Amino acid sequence: MSPSPARRLLRRTGTLLAAAPLLAALPLLPGTAPASAATPTTATADATGTSTVDVTVNQLSPTVPTEQDTLTVRGKITNNGRQAITDAHVGLRVGISYAGRSAIDAAAKSSTGGSPEGTEVASKYAQKVAKLAPGATQDFTLSVPVEELHLNADGVYQISVALKGETAALPYPTTLGIQRTFLPWQPDDADTRTKTTVLWPLISDTHLTAETGTDEQQTPVFDDDSLAQQIGPGGRLQQMLELGSGLDITWVIDPDLLASVDAMTETYKIKDADGTFTSGKNQAIAKEWLGELQNAVQGQKVVTLPFADPDLASLAHNGTKVTGSLGHLKDATDAAVAAVDTILHVKADTSYAWPAEGAVDKDIVKVATSAGANKIIARSDSLQDDLAYTPSAARPIGGGATAVVADARLSTAFQGDMARAETSTLAVQKFLAQSLMLNLQTDKQRSVVVAPQRTPTTSQAHSMAQAVRALQDGTWSQSQSLSAAASSKPDPGATTQVPSARSYPASLRRQELSRPAFEEIQETQRSLENFKVVLSDPSRVVTPFGRAMDREMSTSWRSKAAASQSFRDGVSSYLSELSGQVSLIPKSGVRLSGRSATIPVSVQNNLWQDVDHLVLRLTSANGTRLKIGDGASEDKLVKIASGHSQSVKFTTTAKATGPVTVYAQLFTADNQPYGKKIAFKVDATEITPTVMLVIGGGVLLLVLAGFRMYTQRKRAAAQQAQDGPQEDSAAAVQDAPESDSVPTARADVPQQPSDPTADTSSESTAPSGTGERVDR
Repeated sequence: MSPSPARRLLRRTGTLLAAAPLLAALPLLPGTAPASAATPTTATADATGTSTVDVTVNQLSPTVPTEQDTLTVRGKITNNGRQAITDAHVGLRVGISYAGRSAIDAAAKSSTGGSPEGTEVASKYAQKVAKLAPGATQDFTLSVPVEELHLNADGVYQISVALKGETAALPYPTTLGIQRTFLPWQPDDADTRTKTTVLWPLISDTHLTAETGTDEQQTPVFDDDSLAQQIGPGGRLQQMLELGSGLDITWVIDPDLLASVDAMTETYKIKDADGTFTSGKNQAIAKEWLGELQNAVQGQKVVTLPFADPDLASLAHNGTKVTGSLGHLKDATDAAVAAVDTILHVKADTSYAWPAEGAVDKDIVKVATSAGANKIIARSDSLQDDLAYTPSAARPIGGGATAVVADARLSTAFQGDMARAETSTLAVQKFLAQSLMLNLQTDKQRSVVVAPQRTPTTSQAHSMAQAVRALQDGTWSQSQSLSAAASSKPDPGATTQVPSARSYPASLRRQELSRPAFEEIQETQRSLENFKVVLSDPSRVVTPFGRAMDREMSTSWRSKAAASQSFRDGVSSYLSELSGQVSLIPKSGVRLSGRSATIPVSVQNNLWQDVDHLVLRLTSANGTRLKIGDGASEDKLVKIASGHSQSVKFTTTAKATGPVTVYAQLFTADNQPYGKKIAFKVDATEITPTVMLVIGGGVLLLVLAGFRMYTQRKRAAAQQAQDGPQEDSAAAVQDAPESDSVPTARADVPQQPSDPTADTSSESTAPSGTGERVDR
């Protein structure tokens, strides 16, 4: 007989009252939490969540297995929960086969957590974990014969490593952590293989400055010694070279890197922060790296970027607004050919242009082709197709140009932090999965290009090399050079429409060099043009500064506005310093006495070479009062030997007294001002005190001379009066003995007693002697 409703109510009330003290005491017990901290539902969710344990897959080999292989997976498990995990094991699960490339993208975004998928492989291949304390970490290794995975059709499968165990809250087997990755499955050779081109970039930041040592050899100067670290053992560029040498890739090289390393093989300087120079000591490292590169590229196709890898997008969007900017691109292309030929001894292929991130628009294509390139390396996220499959890379875009469109998924696969083993492993498996899925899209054979980031880190380079090596050893892809990919038959369904400049990504546009930057570059160019025309050997200046201006436009300056500005300022300042070595020596005021005088102006040359084709112009501010030469100004050619100075003299004529300002200015042969103008005062006076003293002395001498002549004549007259009258002149002549030295008197000359004695003898009627002047 069941109790009555009233009795049941009393029994329930009594039970609740009896339990009330115990419930109230629960928060005071160790290991319990207040009810407000977590509800039973939340606690259960935390305990059973697949994020309780962090599972990382650090290695998966082979990356592309065959039926005879044993798949080995290594990694770590870390207990992130608050309770110990017991009776656990780490097992391998095989999940779905993905249906397309987009499905792989989505799966990569949710590689951890969530519900476990697929079927766990037999437990005998699992690794047992007796206990994993909170915060504890433990390594695991799983080795499973591939045949136990029961893979069927060719494709990309999801495999995952999961930890299943128990906690105090959940005393039954529960999945507490999971990590997913991809397993490409193509055990037999594919009927049609994708032709894959992998670009391997050897590109670096700018290291050489425009400065050279103050010596005749022009010792190169580096802004630091970081390039030696990059090409040295374990350095980024050393690793890129070593890894690339073992792969079937297409080298993409910036000639500036070659020129910089080549400069390090000889004497070089490093500019310290305080402006002083220290001697570089890494010549051996530079020689070794260059030697290894020369061996690596022999017999291979080398794609050469324009010198210093100019930023084509910045040129197109900002540089074309500044007259003369495009000329640097052509110069950089010509310099690239010379550098590769001289240093690597291979023929450079300069027919390719590679805009930053492979982003193109019509303006970029126009600029890229202006310097001779007819193939543009673009990326599929910029030149997008509306097809169910990935088309071949090559496609005509008009004007005789071809766009070589790299696959965006494959090209960006290694842009993350590859220093962590689990990240690298996932990236490698995703890269291979995307490549296989691309091959499975259609039976058509296609050419695919992989254009990674320009300057991969060391860890990124290792991840790239691992993926490319696995791809080349795989069964669905075959290697192909970039030139073969560019010349392959275009897919008729692929887009050939280049987007407009409005479609260019705003994030990339914010990284570009500004218009003022190009204006500064052109101002430096104008100063260089003005400087070189006066030099006896312009190449000593034109070559280093030409390459420095190429470096000012480098793609490596993206997102480095401050560093870019500092480099431009350094180039401009050094050019001003050099040109200032040829200058006018300042002059103080000049005082003229009299109407005309000569004014010297001095020019000095502290360069290591002679200067010529300079004109020194002296100009009077008032040509009416002070003339220089025949007018208000006069020009004189100047030629000065190295390390010397020269004084140039100008004739001046003063028309009035008083100070006049005179200007001296150097000009080039084409009448362009050179250097700074100097000014000085010329003060013209009628008679200076010195002149008065000289004149006074002259007058005194004249007076003394006159007085002496007067006294001498007076004494002579007194003596004549005392001696009496002289004999008759005719008689004296007749009585005188015959002599050749005393001429006879001319008959037609009257002789009177009262005539004074002649000062000169009469003309002789005898024939004149040899050499005498004959009056006619």
